[in-house]
Amino acid sequence: MATVINNLTTDQSALLAFKADVTDSRSVLANNWSISYPICNWVGISCGARHHRVVALNLSSFSLGGIIPPHLGNLSFLVSLDISENNFYGHLPNELGKLRRLRLINFAYNELSGIFPSWIGILSRLQILSFHNNSFTDRIPDFLLNLSKLEFLNLMENSLSGSLPNDMCSRLPKLEKLYLGSNDFFGQIPSSLSECTHLQTLWLADNKLIGRLPESIGNLSKLTLLNLAHNNLQGPIPRSFYDISSLTKIDLGFNSLSGSLPNDMCSRLPKLEKLYLGSNDFFGQIPSSLSECTHLQTLWLADNKFSGRLPENIGNLSQLTDLNLAQNNLQGDMPTAIGNLQMLEHLNLGMNNLSGPVPPTIFNISTIRLINLIENQLSGHLPLTLGHSLPNLEFLTLSGNNLIGTIPNSITNASKLIGLDLSSNLFSGHIPHTFGNLRFLRFLNLMFNSLTTESSPSDQWSFLSSLTNCRSLTELALNVNPLRGILPPFIGNFSASLRKFEAIKCELKGSIPQEIGNLSGLMFLKLDDNELNGTIPTTVGRFQQLQGLSLYDNDLQGSIPYYLCHLERLSQLLLNGNNLSGAIPACLGSLTSLRELHLGSNTLTYSIPSSLWSLEYILYVNLSSNSLSGPLPSSIQHLKVLINLDLSRNQLSGDIPITISGLKDLATLSLAGNQFNGPIPESFGSLISLESLDVSSNNISGKIPKSLEALLYLKKLNVSYNRLEGEIPIKGPFRNFSAQSFSGNYALCGPPRLQVPPCKEDKGKGSKKAPFALKFILPLIISIVLIAIVIMFFIRRQNGNTKVPVKEDVLSLATWRRTSYLDIQRATDGFNECNLLGRGSFGLVYKGTLFDGTNVAIKVFNLQLERAFRTFDSECEILRNVRHRNLVKIFSSCCNIDFKALVLEFMPNGSFEKWLYSYNYFLDILQRLNIMIDVALVLEYLHHGHSLAPIVHCDLKPNNILLDENMTAHVSDFGISKLLGEGDDSVTQTITMATIGYMAPEYGSEGIVSAKCDVYSYGVLLMETFTRKKPTDEMFTGEMSLRRWVKESLPHGLTEVVDANLVGEEQAFSAKMDCLLSIMDLALDCCMESPEQRIHMTDAAAELKKIRVKFLQQSSVAGTN
Repeated sequence: MATVINNLTTDQSALLAFKADVTDSRSVLANNWSISYPICNWVGISCGARHHRVVALNLSSFSLGGIIPPHLGNLSFLVSLDISENNFYGHLPNELGKLRRLRLINFAYNELSGIFPSWIGILSRLQILSFHNNSFTDRIPDFLLNLSKLEFLNLMENSLSGSLPNDMCSRLPKLEKLYLGSNDFFGQIPSSLSECTHLQTLWLADNKLIGRLPESIGNLSKLTLLNLAHNNLQGPIPRSFYDISSLTKIDLGFNSLSGSLPNDMCSRLPKLEKLYLGSNDFFGQIPSSLSECTHLQTLWLADNKFSGRLPENIGNLSQLTDLNLAQNNLQGDMPTAIGNLQMLEHLNLGMNNLSGPVPPTIFNISTIRLINLIENQLSGHLPLTLGHSLPNLEFLTLSGNNLIGTIPNSITNASKLIGLDLSSNLFSGHIPHTFGNLRFLRFLNLMFNSLTTESSPSDQWSFLSSLTNCRSLTELALNVNPLRGILPPFIGNFSASLRKFEAIKCELKGSIPQEIGNLSGLMFLKLDDNELNGTIPTTVGRFQQLQGLSLYDNDLQGSIPYYLCHLERLSQLLLNGNNLSGAIPACLGSLTSLRELHLGSNTLTYSIPSSLWSLEYILYVNLSSNSLSGPLPSSIQHLKVLINLDLSRNQLSGDIPITISGLKDLATLSLAGNQFNGPIPESFGSLISLESLDVSSNNISGKIPKSLEALLYLKKLNVSYNRLEGEIPIKGPFRNFSAQSFSGNYALCGPPRLQVPPCKEDKGKGSKKAPFALKFILPLIISIVLIAIVIMFFIRRQNGNTKVPVKEDVLSLATWRRTSYLDIQRATDGFNECNLLGRGSFGLVYKGTLFDGTNVAIKVFNLQLERAFRTFDSECEILRNVRHRNLVKIFSSCCNIDFKALVLEFMPNGSFEKWLYSYNYFLDILQRLNIMIDVALVLEYLHHGHSLAPIVHCDLKPNNILLDENMTAHVSDFGISKLLGEGDDSVTQTITMATIGYMAPEYGSEGIVSAKCDVYSYGVLLMETFTRKKPTDEMFTGEMSLRRWVKESLPHGLTEVVDANLVGEEQAFSAKMDCLLSIMDLALDCCMESPEQRIHMTDAAAELKKIRVKFLQQSSVAGTN
């Protein structure tokens, strides 16, 4: 008895020491583990009946935290250890290796990191082992395969890499469940997996596996669940696969598998319940024998190349709850037998070529929650009884079809409806007043139809009265309908939940009612392109949440109200194309959130308020076609991230300020049609991002600066109708400009194609051609100038009397206005596989062509993935607020209930990774150096030059660096980036999503994110760029890493680590080696173990530029010797 007490005392001491060393936020242990109670009665403790020792410790979900104390190693009789779903972090203590009786270890859902300790391999009795959702790195260690009794192994959601061990199944013969998903495993699926003859679950989803499914997979005769989704698997499914008759769930989605489905699939897989084959390349018809899968509950074949008609007998799948066949090429009518699926909850047939009417039978499925039939060729009327049998319907999306007739009043009987999208059809008639019965309605989209409103004596939109009863409504879109009429005062009766109200091009007239100011939660108000008059109501100043106010192309009058300055969150103000007058309110300069200001095509007067030039984070300013006067101040330089500045067709005067040249991100500058004089500043040559420059119709004199030849992106130039003289530059972008760019000037000369006289050759004062020039050419020039002045007079007079409609910059429109799903579908040719650029962690990237011929990259997010919504929001938030020539530009976004995409700048040369590792491409030292400088500059901007809140990219690697047509680098993929708070140097996050090998130590082990994490990743990237070795290369195992390999090789072994293709025996060998050594030293400075010891990106960028200058000088000297 004394021995038992002593042993229990040992266990008690170990547990009390454990309790003392961990954090216990809910005080679970503090309130239960007390010496006042028997240890075997403590919460989470189980004792053995024989020895009365602690045999099981289950502390799952106790909200404990800290480093796992070593005292647990003293619980020598422990059989089961479960500390899952807590906040433990750091490395596993070696003392746990003493627990030789352990049969179960569950450390899932913590923040543990490092590599697996070797003591795990000596726990020979282990049957269950789970490290799910931690941050372990490296490969599956060999000693793990010594656990021959293991039946359950779960290593999902870590940062493990390497190939799957070939001998895994021969050494773990009892394995029944294997979970290795959401890691970075690569290579092929080993055929030896067939030796796991007891395997019931195989989960390898979300890795980087390639190749074909092994034929031997058919030998896994006990397999019930197989998940290989989100890899890069290719080829057809082997015939043997269908021999696994025990399978109940198959998920092969998001790969590149191909082939057709066999007719005997269901007879060979009789127990199949869930089949996910979406986002692959399967083709052919959907076999009619699919109806034999009588247990099938989920059929997900979306985003493939299936064609033909939907089989009529699909209605025999009586157990089906989820049917998703979207994004295929299915044709013909929808089978009426779908209505027989009386357990169906989700029906998604969107984005096909289905035609004919919508079968009324689908509206009789009482269990259905979602119906998505968008982007087909469906026609006909909706049944008048549409909502009578849909008590559970939450989402009905029918946009992008050819449906006609009226919207049935009965739709409001579907009382649980949350989202209703009937946009882009041919609906007519009135908007039902019964919509007010939909108390849960949050999204209502009726855009692009022919809907009208009931006539009334007051001509008001009476249907809005009913909609005000929808107290959960957050988005209401009525754009492009001939609704006509007047906004009623009761628009102010909507609840505070309304976030977005859009009524663009609806033939609205009258004034905007003051009551609209009651919509206190409104974030976006868009009433563009109507016939609204009167003044902007004073109550707009109550919109404290407002981010976008768009009232352009109306007939609003009066002055711009000062109370707009109360809208502290306003980022977009579009009032152009109205009849607003008076001065621009100086207080607009206090709206620090403002990113886009469009006041063009009004009758504004006086000077531009100086406060406007203090909006240092504004991106777009358009004040064109007004009567603004006065000079431009030098303080315009404070608009440091400005992209587009249009001040054309005003009465501005004075010299063009040279400080404009400090706007390094400026892409479009228009000062045309003013009274500017003096020269075009020579410093304009430093506007490195400039794409369009228009200073026409002014009084500008002097010469066209030759420095403009350096503007590589300049596509449009107009300096016509000024007093310019001298030679027109001929290099750089000037090779592509026509005579129209230079017409109507004083004395320009240049090539004949520009329709100006040739320039004289300077042969000194004694030239014999001078008398000839004075006698013949000079009178000709004077005549031309006089004619030009007369022409210019009439043109300017005509321009002065005409209110020119504003034409907004394409980028501006795209950036701040959402793109519709239909536009994206058309741009990608129906998401054609031929346009697929790549597959990312959160979706697919397509090449698209917009309606104006612009090529773009379209990133489509897979909303089935966890964190996809957060990733989309993160990219939108960051990309819309930053601008740098080395960042990928965001043109627009599409954000619907079930579809999210970003429209980005297209990079024709693809990823840096492709150029670095493909044998079809080669980058020399200077090209690689230029790319690394581009990346350094953009990181410097994100960390120090963007705003008060630095941005940390968090996932810098070659695949996230894209190259444009000039091989200029652009950093992309901000899905996991972090925006640090003002004054914060770092933040901590619980889940690390960065790529293994590039991740800073403090990020991987403790989740600490700071700008120094990017510096570390950049150092790894520098080494990789010039060694052509990935940090995850197979040679880097155990303690050896890319960083250590480089460090131990310098300086004498430099030639052993750098890419052999970069060095040779030519004259510049010494210059190359000196350059490469300097780069590697800099890379090591970036990769210091401690964040405090790493240099800043500002210093790294400056040092790289010095290295480039020195290399060019040494190479030049070597070339002349």
